Amino acid sequence: MGLTLLGLFLEFLTKSKFPQPFLRPPKLDSAVTEAGKLEPMARKDRPAKKQTAASRKLNGGEKPLRGAERSAYFARREAAKVLRTVLEGDARRRAVGSIKSLVYSPSIRNKRATFALVCETLKHLPVIKDVLRATNVLNSKWKRQEELLCIIAYDILFGKESLATGDAEKLLLSRKDKLRSALVHLLEKKRVKHIKELMPQCKISDMPKPRYVRVNTLKMDVESAILELTKQYAVDKDDMVPGLLKLPPSTDLHKHPLVINGSIFMQGRASSMVAAALEPKPGWWVLDACSAPGNKTVHLAAIMKGKGKIIACELDKQRVKRLEATVRLAGATNVKVKHEDFLKLNPEEPCCSKIRAILLDPSCSGSGTAIDRLDHLLPSYAAVLDDTGNSDRLMKLAAFQKKALEHAFSFPAAERIVYSTCSIHQIENEDVVKSVLPLAASHGFQLAPVHPQWPRRGLPVLDGSQHLLRTDLVEDGEGFFIALFVRKADKRPQEYAESETCEGYRSKRFLRKKTEFVNYFFNNRFRMLLYPPFRLKKQR
Repeated sequence: MGLTLLGLFLEFLTKSKFPQPFLRPPKLDSAVTEAGKLEPMARKDRPAKKQTAASRKLNGGEKPLRGAERSAYFARREAAKVLRTVLEGDARRRAVGSIKSLVYSPSIRNKRATFALVCETLKHLPVIKDVLRATNVLNSKWKRQEELLCIIAYDILFGKESLATGDAEKLLLSRKDKLRSALVHLLEKKRVKHIKELMPQCKISDMPKPRYVRVNTLKMDVESAILELTKQYAVDKDDMVPGLLKLPPSTDLHKHPLVINGSIFMQGRASSMVAAALEPKPGWWVLDACSAPGNKTVHLAAIMKGKGKIIACELDKQRVKRLEATVRLAGATNVKVKHEDFLKLNPEEPCCSKIRAILLDPSCSGSGTAIDRLDHLLPSYAAVLDDTGNSDRLMKLAAFQKKALEHAFSFPAAERIVYSTCSIHQIENEDVVKSVLPLAASHGFQLAPVHPQWPRRGLPVLDGSQHLLRTDLVEDGEGFFIALFVRKADKRPQEYAESETCEGYRSKRFLRKKTEFVNYFFNNRFRMLLYPPFRLKKQR
């Protein structure tokens, strides 16, 4: 009976003429036949998609860009922005970030195409600039977009020819023949047969380098991270740094969910050794003197289990933004970012007088991470590897590093100070440590062993070089230097020498104050409040 009534109701709806809002409407790309069936419409009969204002603007008001054309257009613009940031940082010798970190930032959409364009353009940059100058393309109008013109010129001369999707592309395509003839003339002038002979040669080790990731224990425990990563990769624990995992070479984790949500950080083995060497205890006050981009800062927060306080100093405004983003991603709530010069911090201020550990990783030549950061593609790379041709810059860096390390010794409660660089040069490493040893001794500091199980130690140019740590650029893939200064127990402030941690000190101070309050509660003054006659008698 029920099925019969349902069938009659559906038949009534089908034959009725009034609107049927709850029935599914036909698709836009389909047509209703006389039999009431849906059939696909012919492509020419489908309604044409409207041209968006963005597409008309990109293509100069002509027909809209297709998916591939639009993607290439934006990839060239994104690559130009990254290239400008990289070259400006290289010229100032103070990079905002490495090429990889800039390309793989969240603001870059087409990461693969952008990364390829930036790297290949940097490889051919001297040749491209010579060709553009020879054809007089870099005039006053296009001078501000020099990086974009270099990207497009690479596509025209060495890559796939760019489509005329923008004004800059149309300009260079109109001069395509002049650009290619200028390139041929340049080869003849340099007396070379192939373009590779004009490009700077860089010797890079062929040894595959493992991918290291550090588990952010503020968000995830190590075993859970291993369980998640082993679903796709072979994972091994590092025997040097707790929470550091080793994955196969060329493992790409930039889009992995654990990286995106900050549960793991892609960090090299040598870089991870720095915070582990400081060994701050939960509850301590710690200072990260030159903290951007923040990987070591959040590693300190993880070691301290989110307890205590970390003051992260950074002078450069752009690097401060990146530092803040790293801290937010890691969930390090005990980190306070300060846009301030470390050298201008007053050690006697209340917040600074409590600092018990200092991590000093100052600006350096970066010669130990040049290959990993792709710095070998930058114009300044030849000078970085040349001690003689770059001696003035290295001496200025060493002077700043010495000044910063001397300032670190002036913090009254400091017990442990780590000095580290990503440099392979003696002038930035052993020479700096040797120059501050008398001052360190006057404050009660002495060199202490750093990761004693590590085989490679400092150069034998000072007493205590066996306590210093070096990593080899070829064998380890990174060239790092780490020195640890520890203050003698009898030279530490009395209030900190009695207690192991700041938390222990605060608990003892609380108990002392509580005892004083109880004594005060039962002293004569309180009895005067309880017994007014006694108080009046006293007053008379």
